[in-house]
Amino acid sequence: MKKYGLAIQIFIGLLLGIAVGAVFYGNPAVQTYLQPIGDIFLRLIKMIVIPIVVASIIVGVAGTGDMKKLGKLGGKTILYFEIVTTIAIVVGLLSANIFKPGSGVDMSELTKTDITKYVETTETTAQHSFVDTFVNIVPTNIFQALMNGEMLAIIFFSVLFGIGIAAIGEKGKPVLNFFKGTADAMFYVTNQIMKFAPFGVFALIGVTVSKFGVTSLIPLGKLILVVYGTMLFFVFVVLGGIAKMHGIAFFSMLKMLKDELILSFSTASSETVLPKLIEKMETFGCPKSITSFVIPTGYSFNLDGSTLYQALAAIFIAQMYGIHLPITEQITLMLVLMLTSKGIAGVPGVSFVVLLATLGTVGIPVEGLAFIAGIDRILDMGRTAVNVVGNSLSAAVISKWEGEFRPQKAIVHDVEKVS
Repeated sequence: MKKYGLAIQIFIGLLLGIAVGAVFYGNPAVQTYLQPIGDIFLRLIKMIVIPIVVASIIVGVAGTGDMKKLGKLGGKTILYFEIVTTIAIVVGLLSANIFKPGSGVDMSELTKTDITKYVETTETTAQHSFVDTFVNIVPTNIFQALMNGEMLAIIFFSVLFGIGIAAIGEKGKPVLNFFKGTADAMFYVTNQIMKFAPFGVFALIGVTVSKFGVTSLIPLGKLILVVYGTMLFFVFVVLGGIAKMHGIAFFSMLKMLKDELILSFSTASSETVLPKLIEKMETFGCPKSITSFVIPTGYSFNLDGSTLYQALAAIFIAQMYGIHLPITEQITLMLVLMLTSKGIAGVPGVSFVVLLATLGTVGIPVEGLAFIAGIDRILDMGRTAVNVVGNSLSAAVISKWEGEFRPQKAIVHDVEKVS
């Protein structure tokens, strides 16, 4: 296997996993033997994400050390995220209205899936407003935030700590060197863990296919096609257009991120690629101070694939029940999604939780989600890959806005070397 690149190894793992899952469809032994392998891989990734984010942000910010500059960077980042996610919602709504994936769906053919856990999560976060999200950015206890994986709170603390290191000058250099060493060591550990990725992908996709089977996709085939078609349109037309406007080599970026895209798609987890994303976007020409801030923040505020899917799925359920939503109610839905998709950022199963929190506001039955929960994993794979592309591009665009994009770093042999 060593003679093949990581992308090919992951792809082989993906195909073998699908084959094993299809052959042993409905056999609980697949989950018994393969789930632990997939879980170990995901745990390995989660183990390294926070140390890398903390060390990278501290090193990047300490190198800048300018509070005013960081304030401007934060403002531009949030503005960009809001514009692009709003476009994603509009694209999702337009696609659902044009292709009508929910029209003519026979609900008697669909399998209902238990969505109790999502309902419980929605109830616990029902009072969690947009303002609360910003209040919770400030941690009361940084160690508790680290334990709970509260990414926004961790980013906030790391930024302040980086500014503090820069402010104390020479005294801060030993601390800065410690975090530089930590970042380098963790990137080495990441590269070692990634060698296990093909096995993790094989296990996770094998379990998924053995659970739902291929035949269960047929009744909702139109929804799957429309979701994937819309996501491809969004990536190549919308994000590709944004890249072209800013003079960013979009296809070179996608080629460089092929490993991460296949991995995020296969595992339906954008967390699995966060460390490598930061590293590769630096190679692409973005400064550490921007990649280490913009990409982790984007994981909470810039989920393009997720917001697009939420808009499309909401209209799909309305169409399935024969509910006509006038343009005024669709605008209301868009405005609510703009808030809820940010207000409950970082909640597990966020796309479903956002939909549960949103559908009722425009009179769409939330029970409709039980019909699409069974294929959510298939849709999640696509939206995760779109989230990764969107966040990678955001780092390049913000670097351009700041006048710090250095594309000459991203020469072909460097890209291949990182791959």
